[in-house]
Amino acid sequence: MALTLRFAAATDVGRIRSNNQDSAYAGRYLAVVADGMGGHVGGDVASASTVLDLVHLDQETTQDIETVLPDEIQTANSILNELVSANPKLSGMGTTVTALLLTGGVFQYAHIGDSRAYRLKNGEFEQISRDHTFVQRLVDEGRLRPEEAEHHPHKNVLMRVLGDSDASPELDIAQYPVTPGERWLLCSDGLNAVVPDAITEQIVRGTASLQETADDLVAVTLANGAPDNVTVVVIEVADEDDAGAASASFSSTGGAGQATEAAPDTGILQIAREGDVAASAAVIRHELSHRPHVLVGSALLATQTGHIPMVTTRSAEKRAAAILTHKAAVPAGQSGPEAESTFQAKAPSRPWLIPAFLGLMGLILATVLWFGYAWTQTQYYVGNNAGRVAIFNGVSQDLGPIRLSRLDQTTDIPLEALPAYTQQRIKSSLPARDLEHAQDIVTELLTTARQNCPVVVPAEPGSGISPTVPPSYCSEVSP
Repeated sequence: MALTLRFAAATDVGRIRSNNQDSAYAGRYLAVVADGMGGHVGGDVASASTVLDLVHLDQETTQDIETVLPDEIQTANSILNELVSANPKLSGMGTTVTALLLTGGVFQYAHIGDSRAYRLKNGEFEQISRDHTFVQRLVDEGRLRPEEAEHHPHKNVLMRVLGDSDASPELDIAQYPVTPGERWLLCSDGLNAVVPDAITEQIVRGTASLQETADDLVAVTLANGAPDNVTVVVIEVADEDDAGAASASFSSTGGAGQATEAAPDTGILQIAREGDVAASAAVIRHELSHRPHVLVGSALLATQTGHIPMVTTRSAEKRAAAILTHKAAVPAGQSGPEAESTFQAKAPSRPWLIPAFLGLMGLILATVLWFGYAWTQTQYYVGNNAGRVAIFNGVSQDLGPIRLSRLDQTTDIPLEALPAYTQQRIKSSLPARDLEHAQDIVTELLTTARQNCPVVVPAEPGSGISPTVPPSYCSEVSP
């Protein structure tokens, strides 16, 4: 029994934000939500680039089914790193990703960040994803109650995202067997930040139309204030024979449906292979026109305007390569080895070509190294300095004799005042998006250090019990 997806999506900029940094895609085999961050432009680029680099997975996948989704997300992350190297103004950008890929009768699941995945199956509605936030980690360690996490001042501090902060981010991956009729909801944190899970469950259960579900979830978010962008994707597993409704859906808040444009000519595709961004948009639109889908948010805006991030040119090259036949032109009437030898014989001799090429490669390498070093100086991390918690500017790795970090400030928090696990994490370095994020981490560590000090109990006279003497470091972290 072949399975496919019915789908719908909706997005809105919210009541406060001026631009939408969310992106989402849903099709017959793939659903993905990405919530960008990192400034007015950076978040747009990160989410749109990542989603557009994954849309080619929306097809029946039969090879490497358990690794293809995480591998492609890791590739999207490396491309974001290259984009930042080419444009340091984008330093610090990142994006969450929550994605499902239908392979036969199994969902391949991959997740990083605080966007969420919910499943309604066999009458049970449950959250499948786990938020990669600092507060969630405190809850997991038993240092914070779940009800306290909802109102914690640092509940949106992310510990894991795609972006230029980690060359190989750790994804949550899993496989979930599917049955026809089960529904999944993927959403950015703009939904769950203001809409309780109980209301979300009620809407997912109570609406027959997937598009009505998506629109209602966005509407209730707006009614509750919507301080952030909100994006939702709703999918339902269906038998392929009954999936006529899986043709593209239109979102009342700005979605896109099945395109009808004609295939771009080979001249445009050739330009796309050579790196023209406008032509890359044409190639992506051409690819999307061949399948039912819905695309919303920054990714939709990028394809409509042609302002595709440079990073997606690579994907366009691959798509163009699949459409075009890459063969060198040969004289009319010749083919095979004879034609190849004729073509090679006519190639002019260029003795200067190799030195020029090597010189160009050297210049490119020097430029990449300079941009790489400049990028490291925009980073921060929390680490160990002579037994105390400290904030460093740069990255914790060194490049041979070249130090890529410097001490920014040392705190009064002794390392020994913290739990052993936390000490190990600090010795390995805790990455931060910027100085403010690093200071927030230090504040949380100070709270942990104070909680780690025992309560002093004075001895009762004549009891024969010695008074409790706290460790020496407790005086340094006391309020």
